Amino acid sequence: MSASPPPSHVLVSFRATGEPVLLPGGQGGTWRAGEVVVKPTGSVEETVWRAEVLDALPESADFRVARPVRATDGTWTADGWEAWRLVPGRTDPHRTAEVVRTGEAFHAALAELAPGRPEFLDTRDDAWTRADRLSWDLTQEAGPDSEFGMLAPLLAAREPLATGDEQPVHGDLLGNVLFADGLPPAVIDWPVYWRPPAWASAVAVVDALLWYDGDPGLLRPWTRDPHRHQLLLRALIYRIATTRAVGRAPDPTYGPVTKLVLESG
Repeated sequence: MSASPPPSHVLVSFRATGEPVLLPGGQGGTWRAGEVVVKPTGSVEETVWRAEVLDALPESADFRVARPVRATDGTWTADGWEAWRLVPGRTDPHRTAEVVRTGEAFHAALAELAPGRPEFLDTRDDAWTRADRLSWDLTQEAGPDSEFGMLAPLLAAREPLATGDEQPVHGDLLGNVLFADGLPPAVIDWPVYWRPPAWASAVAVVDALLWYDGDPGLLRPWTRDPHRHQLLLRALIYRIATTRAVGRAPDPTYGPVTKLVLESG
């Protein structure tokens, strides 16, 4: 993603004030201008769908969200950019249990809103989406890539899973929940997936173990229930397969975490 700042006419359209400042994290293309956060739009269809849902989401004592900002013409995008209200707070990936609880509250509110499965998921095609589909497709195999040999036992350990509780969920909670003193945690940067809410929680747990030296005790809720353990397997496949898809070498933690998850089932 380009690190070029949003053009002045885009800032005017979103009523954003002040000199744009590049924000850390994400894919390196998110800017703050006053109290507005602006970033390039990927899929317009996805941006509009997400904005409509979050605009309609009721306030909650359990979480905050970054509300979308309309352009001056009433739409949710302006010349390839989208905008969101700035919400105070900082990420803390070591507060995994709190992130999971926040995600559960967020997903419960989405289920009440019942927006249905978005059509853009049928055509979205990127490394993350392909890895997610791989993790759920029981016909898929790991392939000949020996560097990612840990995928083979994970894929083989999957079993058919009838869920029935699929809904829109956040696929990257751990790095996108902000904590601020005296305020509920805030959910930002929502990548939309149509999966069980417990899968989204499993992704947060996997992320903590892979990248933030998470406590193996985080796995306890996933070892007592075979159904939840199957979601955990799919979450780990998703993360490892994404790393392969974007051309990165596996992190040193991938092998030990794979062993830990397989042995916990």
